[in-house]
Parts: sequence; structure tokens; C-alpha cells
Amino acid sequence: MIQTSHFLREISEQPAVFERLLNQGKESVESAAAAIREFAPEWVLIAARGSSDNAARYGQYLLGAHNRLGVGLAVPSLFTLYGAPPNMKRALVIGISQSGQSPDIVSVLDEGKRQGALTLALTNDPSSPLAQASTCTIPLLAGEEKAVAATKTYTAELFAMAMLSTALSGNSQHQEELLTTPELMRRALAQNSDLVAPARDFADAQKFVVIGRGFNYSTAFEVALKIKETSYLIAEPYSTADLLHGPVAMIDRDFPVILVAPTGETQRDVPKLLELLADRGARVAAISDRDDVLSRAQARIRLPANMPEWLSPIVAVGPGQLWAGALAAAHGQNPDKPRGLSKVTLTT
Repeated sequence: MIQTSHFLREISEQPAVFERLLNQGKESVESAAAAIREFAPEWVLIAARGSSDNAARYGQYLLGAHNRLGVGLAVPSLFTLYGAPPNMKRALVIGISQSGQSPDIVSVLDEGKRQGALTLALTNDPSSPLAQASTCTIPLLAGEEKAVAATKTYTAELFAMAMLSTALSGNSQHQEELLTTPELMRRALAQNSDLVAPARDFADAQKFVVIGRGFNYSTAFEVALKIKETSYLIAEPYSTADLLHGPVAMIDRDFPVILVAPTGETQRDVPKLLELLADRGARVAAISDRDDVLSRAQARIRLPANMPEWLSPIVAVGPGQLWAGALAAAHGQNPDKPRGLSKVTLTT
């Protein structure tokens, strides 16, 4: 991979971040898991914005599937504008933020703590206001992220969530699978080190639909966000089911679709969807490990084989980030400095 920007360099650092979390983050994860087991929450509320909100979507599937916890996404305006927070007395309230600075996210954890909830921060800055508002903190250990568009801090959030879920469940198979993730990401990035040529075939597109279901619903949202941030294009994320409930009407000839489809339970939807996209004449860029999916796409973004579905969002988004970077290059944009954006956004 040619290191021509902070954006690309930080994408390449992601396997090392996972290894750092495995080696140095275990104590904070185990401490948080112990506090959660003692508190025995009835449900989980996650507060986040931007990329971190997409990490929260992963948390909904992960904590639901592996820990049988109902997970809701916070509505910060209820706290900061309307003064009407929900009852969080028996909730685990998680704040996810790379900077830990945004006042509205901090306000959710402050109110949760006031009500007697257990509060947990996932942040790259363990001295941040978010961490100070939390009973427990899991530092992301991602190092400084210089590109404005988040890459390694996003996947660090996913990986920390996966470590926490596994610590809570005590599932030894999941623990073993976690250890494979750094190498899976290395392979995924190496297999897609040059996406500039296929991205040029989509350079005329001004709008995209990004599709991912189940665990990779989060991936669809994050890949769409990276395209918006770095190429200033319209990119709308959908699950397969939501797409078919109306938005599919907008897909016609040459409409660009990015399909995130690694092996897993959601594959049952994919053949029918590919038939529909072919009938409409759509252009498809597929992020998948499956030959039957990739063979029907105009751009083929290959994932490693034998990847556990629950970990696939951590790995699949890496090539998705590279695709966004290649699109930005095709449009002559600098992914390090998206116009009008700054690294820390403070919302109230």
C-alpha cells in the first residue's frame, strides 16, 4: 500500500491497533466486564455521533446476539434541548467517542450517572470529559489520528466492543476468533491495496447506495459516511430489507450500488438482490469473500475467507475505507482534510 496520505497510513495501522488492544487493553476490558456483571443491567443505551454512531449500530447486533441485551441508541437532544431524558436507572449507558469531547454525548452519561446507571466510555482520550463522566473507561489505544475522517479509531471502537462482549459472555471460541482479527485485516488490506483503477469506473457517479445487513448494517453506514466525507458525494446506507421497502424504486440503469456481503446469515438475501440489481442494470461494487457475489459485480473488493460473521464488520470496513480513498483520488480530493470538517466536533 502506497502511503500517500494520513488517511491511507492510518488505515494500514489498524492491525497494529487491534494487537495493542489485545495486549494492553485486556485489563480495562475485564474491569468493565466485571462491573457490568455486578450491576446486571436490564438494557443498554449507547450515545455517539458520526462514525462512533455506526460503531453503536454494531454494538446493537453484537450485544444482542452474543449477550442477549436489548440495545437502544440515545437521542441526545432529549437531554440537551428538551430536558426529557428517559429512565436509565437499570441501564448500562455507553458513550463512544474518539475524542470524548462532545458535550451532548457527555450529557447522556452525566444524566445516566445521576440516575444510578452504570456508565462506560470507549474513547481514544482517557482524560477526556467523557471518560470523567464514566464509571468505567476502555481506552481505544489507537494513537493520534491525523486524518479528519476516522479510520483506525472507528475500527478500534468496534474491536473494543467485541472484546467487551466476549469478556461478558466468557465464550472461549469467540476469544480465539478475536485473536485472528489483526491478521484478517492485514490480508484484507493487502488484497485491496490498489483500488484506484476500479474506482475510476465509478468516478462519474454522484450518488451511491450502500447495502449491508445484520452485523454489517454498521459497515454500510460507515462506508457511506466515508464517501460523503472524502468525495462529497451522496451515499445512502440501507439494509437489504429496508431497500426493498421502497428505496429500491430509485435504482435504474448504471445506478452505483456498493454491496457489503461477507459470508453469514444475511447471505440468504443476496442472490435475489443481485438478480434485481442485474435486471435494473445497476453498477455494483461488491465487498465480499464469496465468488458467486464477486463474479456479478463490476468492482470486486475481496475479503479473506473463513472470517467469523460477527467479526466481519471490523475487517470489511477496511477495504471500504480504501474504496472511499480511491474514489476521493478519482475526484481529485484530499481525504485528510474534508472541506468544512474538523477532527473534533462539539455539538450540544
